[in-house]
Amino acid sequence: MPHQLNTSYVQDSIGLFRYYKKLADRAMAQCPDEALFITLDAESNSIAIIVKHMSGNMRSRWLDFLTTDGEKPDRNRDTEFETPPVTRAHLLEMWERGWKYLFDALEPLTETDLTRTVTIRTEPHSVMQAINRQIAHYAHHVGQILFLAKHLTFTKTGKWESLSVPRGKSAEINAKVAAGKLSAQETLFSSKKT
Repeated sequence: MPHQLNTSYVQDSIGLFRYYKKLADRAMAQCPDEALFITLDAESNSIAIIVKHMSGNMRSRWLDFLTTDGEKPDRNRDTEFETPPVTRAHLLEMWERGWKYLFDALEPLTETDLTRTVTIRTEPHSVMQAINRQIAHYAHHVGQILFLAKHLTFTKTGKWESLSVPRGKSAEINAKVAAGKLSAQETLFSSKKT
């Protein structure tokens, strides 16, 4: 019997953000400390720089979300790509602070807020458009974090714990979903903290 979830767009969005955060959390947890700061080439960003950029973006977009422009006047985006945090602890503190801005802004929203207008760089967006814009942006950067963490971790340690369906396990996972023992919807759209 398929799982029926009674959720709203806001709750689904929070669930997706939590899912992407959890993927990056798990990837960074596997990554050796020194690998968090490695760039693959001169045009690439390290995991630490991506985290710094995402944190800066989250502060700008989500602080006073409904009442101020999403590009705060005190944000200097270019500096987000310079001078990464120097320790795992500092990196994770920036990461958690950025996500706190996001969840603090989204959790009180209701469905009626979705048609309200907010601005980003003075351009009007519905709240729903602004949320969708950030889901896409953060998914992009989380994908970069996952790629780097997997590559650098496996290169340094020879190990990697899959964050999705492991190779050779598709049939087993499909059977669990069909039997009601596992739900991708609950994983993706759960707005509960895990």
